[in-house]
Amino acid sequence: MEKTLYISDLDGTLLNSSAELSDYTAGALGKMIADGLNFSVATARTFASTGKILAGVPLRIPIVLMNGVLIYDAARERYIKINRIPPETVAAVIEALRAFEITGLVYELKDGALMTYHESLEHKPLRDFVEERIARYYKTFRHADSFSDISPEHIIYFTLLDKCERIQPVHDALLPRPDLNQTFYKDIYSDDLWYLEAFSAAASKRNAVAYLRETYGYERIVGFGDNLNDLPMFEVCDVRVAVENARPEVKAAADHICGANDRDGVVRWIEANA
Repeated sequence: MEKTLYISDLDGTLLNSSAELSDYTAGALGKMIADGLNFSVATARTFASTGKILAGVPLRIPIVLMNGVLIYDAARERYIKINRIPPETVAAVIEALRAFEITGLVYELKDGALMTYHESLEHKPLRDFVEERIARYYKTFRHADSFSDISPEHIIYFTLLDKCERIQPVHDALLPRPDLNQTFYKDIYSDDLWYLEAFSAAASKRNAVAYLRETYGYERIVGFGDNLNDLPMFEVCDVRVAVENARPEVKAAADHICGANDRDGVVRWIEANA
């Protein structure tokens, strides 16, 4: 029998519309993992929220965080793969933010500790994002007068959250940089907001899943997704499964369509096909 890894996106895929695991999904996953299922997740989230969301799931396999920037071994409580942004590229991103008069969040990983900085929370979507993560996941955020004041050697990630037309120019200005990767996709919890996330060109869900395959000897990988940032992961999966609520582009790239995230589509597909 082939050694198979099942790996799922979180928001819009494994999680329901309340950004939670349903009781059925949590229970089914726990049982299947106890019976030997190799299961992991690949998400844009950090471990601060991912760890709390999956607190009831026994995570034996390292998980992919921040779109592949980090791979975290929850059992050992340590990062086993870190992709930092080169300092000169950090400066270029900050320069683009200044040029288009936009701000967001900057993530720093130093001595194993992840810290998130903001310059201003006057923009309501960004303020709501921060307040929600403090209230639900007890995340810590710090204020910086300027992102330029943060030491660039440990910066791993930038996040912008705004209307598409506000952040599209930043995305376009940074596209020519070969040392930078970006994900640009609609927020599934909002009608008019988009995310732009910028990180090292060495990082992607694709590269992270390929790393798990090579490091742990998986012969077959089954991936589940719903949004545009899952398409790189699909490139390296042997079987690609889109949830019913996925974007059309993701469904078009999939081999199978499973039930929607609010109907426990991922775990029901695994139960029927593993």
